[in-house]
Amino acid sequence: MSSSLKNLSDFSHIQVGSAAELKFAIVVSQWNAKITGALLNGAYKGLLDHGAKEENIELIEVPGSYELIAGSDIALRNQELDAVIALGCVIQGETRHFDFICQAVGTELAQVGLKHSKPVIFGVLTTDNLQQAIDRAGGKHGNKGEEAAITAIQMGLIHKTH
Repeated sequence: MSSSLKNLSDFSHIQVGSAAELKFAIVVSQWNAKITGALLNGAYKGLLDHGAKEENIELIEVPGSYELIAGSDIALRNQELDAVIALGCVIQGETRHFDFICQAVGTELAQVGLKHSKPVIFGVLTTDNLQQAIDRAGGKHGNKGEEAAITAIQMGLIHKTH
């Protein structure tokens, strides 16, 4: 697996662009709070590091990853938003619940973006165990929340210019 070899949150090879004129919502799951809190910190830092203004970042907390769907849809009722970042963490358990939640969240977040014609960024960890989540929420594989923020900036700029 290539991710076992490096920190994937390296953006030195791309032009991210400025987030100074963009407006974002971060919709974050309260479930697996240690992980989603780290993802949130990474996303927030990523936006600010690229010029986003604090007053242009709305935070919406939802109970779990499944609720990211409705939370993102509610956020996009704000016509001024340029992108939504959906952050969550689903860790494989003993039942098929994991499969149903991951499939629904991925599919429906895409549908929310299409419905509103605005970027909805998938920042949901779908891991086999807690260690994999820790590794991707600021650990040895970087912070997927920061990666989601970079994607939101890039897609927000595309949305704003097209």
